[in-house]
Amino acid sequence: MNTPPPPRTPSRSLRVAALTSVALLLLAGCSGGDSSLGSGKGAAEGADAAGLKVALITHGGEGDAFWELVQKGAEAAAAKDGVDLTYANDSDPAGQAQLVRDAISDRVDGIAVTLAKPAAMKAPVAAARAAGIPVVGLNSGIDAWKSQGLLEYFGQDESVAGAAVGDKLNGLKAKHALCVIHERGNVALEARCAGVKKTFRGETENLYVEGTDPEAVDTVLTAQLRQDPGIDEVVTLGAQFALDAVESVKAAGSKAQVSTFDLNNDLVKAIRAGNVQFAVDQQPYLQGYLAVDSLWLYRTNGNVSGGGVAPVLTGPAFVTRTNVAAVAKFAAAGTR
Repeated sequence: MNTPPPPRTPSRSLRVAALTSVALLLLAGCSGGDSSLGSGKGAAEGADAAGLKVALITHGGEGDAFWELVQKGAEAAAAKDGVDLTYANDSDPAGQAQLVRDAISDRVDGIAVTLAKPAAMKAPVAAARAAGIPVVGLNSGIDAWKSQGLLEYFGQDESVAGAAVGDKLNGLKAKHALCVIHERGNVALEARCAGVKKTFRGETENLYVEGTDPEAVDTVLTAQLRQDPGIDEVVTLGAQFALDAVESVKAAGSKAQVSTFDLNNDLVKAIRAGNVQFAVDQQPYLQGYLAVDSLWLYRTNGNVSGGGVAPVLTGPAFVTRTNVAAVAKFAAAGTR
């Protein structure tokens, strides 16, 4: 997660019908929900509740490889469960909020949503709850999902992940890290860099770039590396930005190393080649899968993962040159 500028209008919607026999991973660790969670339209309706309508609504941009993995996971769960899945996305917070309202109007049986900009999503999420529609969170908003009344959350604790990266950089003897934030105001991205700063013993600074403009990212990053040759580590917050950073380092004549959050097939190749030191994998496929499957389990059996009080963590896991072979075949298949 290279990425074209995201659209300002909602992307296409995808209806996924029930498919026959699909080999999938199994969801474990779902605890029974509290009785207070099992009232209204969101209550479990028994195992015969086939053909449930679920909307997955994210802040991802069109053509973004990261969000394609999330969508693939969601589609796999929908196929297994016989769920009628609608996927929609808008990088603009107001647009994403409207997509949630559209799903409410469509009378879906459940909504899975990202909370990259929680304030913008508060009202539509509240409207969904008022309509009796269960809502789960994924990917972004680990500090907001409970206060906004979501049933469950699936993702990575970005503060913990960032702190782990800081520790990793200490072990690599880095001295000056540049954390590249490609979207202002995204709470998950800010938390990653804040986590790095918390544990990294060297100097840390943030660089804000416009992630929807790859050429601008390269220009700004190259200029920063030329201006400060003391930077010895570039930390990016998305796989495609790490690949861009590798080129910026070369263009600047810098000796900086590159590490990143998130993974895709091209990034796996870069790790194997030694061009990127490591990636933090939050398993986006798993996030999409669990979010959809959790709504099916809640509606058919009253299950609430994490008991509704704790998030279900999908990361962080470090992928380095020593263990990258273990995930390479899955990345090549488009599921990691």
